[in-house]
Parts: sequence; C-alpha cells; structure tokens
Amino acid sequence: KGDFCPICTLPIPLPMDKHSYFKTCCSKMICIGCSMATQKRGMYDCPFCRTPMPKDDADTLAMVQARVAKKDPEAINHLAQKHFFGVPGLLQKDVRKAIKLWTEAAELGSIDALYHLGVAYYRGEGVQQDAAKAAEFYTKAAMQGHVVSRHNLGGCEGDKLNHDRAVRHFLISAKMGCKDSVETINRASMVGFATKEQYAEALKEYQDAA
Repeated sequence: KGDFCPICTLPIPLPMDKHSYFKTCCSKMICIGCSMATQKRGMYDCPFCRTPMPKDDADTLAMVQARVAKKDPEAINHLAQKHFFGVPGLLQKDVRKAIKLWTEAAELGSIDALYHLGVAYYRGEGVQQDAAKAAEFYTKAAMQGHVVSRHNLGGCEGDKLNHDRAVRHFLISAKMGCKDSVETINRASMVGFATKEQYAEALKEYQDAA
C-alpha cells in the first residue's frame, strides 16, 4: 500500500493518522519523526517537496484543490474526507459529494478511497447500506495491502458467523501490525471462536511487525 515515509523509508505504524502528517502540497504521508527532525533544523517548509506550509484552512484547501485539478488520487481522497466531515466556514458537510470523490479517487488508484467506500457501504452513509458491496471494496483494498480493510473483512465474515474465515483475516492483519486484530482474536479465543494457539500466533506476528 505504500505505508512508508518517503523520506526515511521506514514503515509508518498504525494508526497512520497518529504517526504521520498528510502534506497537501504533494499528497505525501510524512512520519512524525521526519517532520520533527526537519523543524529542529529550523526548516518549516514541507520536508518532502519544500513547499511553504499553508497559512490557514483556506490555504490548505486551495492546495488540495490544485492537486485535485491534476487528478491526483490521494488529493481527491483527501478532499472527499473534507466533504464528508465538512470544514467550518469553507465546506459544508456533503456525504454524497464525498462518495462521488472517493469513487473517482478509487478509479484513479487510491487504495484509501476503496477503504472509505467500504466503510460507507457497510454503515450506509451516503449510499444504500450493502454489506456485500462493502466487503467487495474492502477486498480490493486488502489485496493491495490495506491493513484496516483486511481487519474489516474479518469483521464482515464474523457478521456472517464465518468464524474460521474471520480469524484467518485477523491473523493476516495482525501480522501486518494491526493491534485491533490481535485483541479481536484474543476475545474470540475466550468464547471458542479462535484457539489459544491462534491468539499466541497473532500476538507473536504483531510483535514481530512492530
């Protein structure tokens, strides 16, 4: 999926939004460590492309829209999130617009957009609730290495009481560094839907990934 900082090339831990910053100027996820190291050297421009940082929300939105105009899939995905939640004084919340943008971003190659579409269909936000379609989007994202989509596929299988299939998904996402998957397998082992051995395997794989 490309969950690596483009500067230090190290993997960005999950959850990514807690360990990295999305740079609207170049649509790159920069790890907090590289961002802090750059600031310690007295540099406050983007650590990757050296573009001056936006002054306010309006400046940030303008940067995103400039990238969107160039059909940058990650910028379109980011703009979709802005529409989904709204930006006070700048963008009204518009979930249907967000779905349209995520669809475009997914078609252009954004794996995160596939994940967001999966969430939207699973919850019925801006679209008719459709668990099968949600699983379809999660599968497309998971096949390209999206960790949370893999975890959510486990949840979809659990909803259908396919516990063996659910655990297999959770084992994969645990190996990829998803703590929630380890905790889910632990709870499943307590009620007989997973074995203690599977929990031990998940915990070891998670620790190895950390």
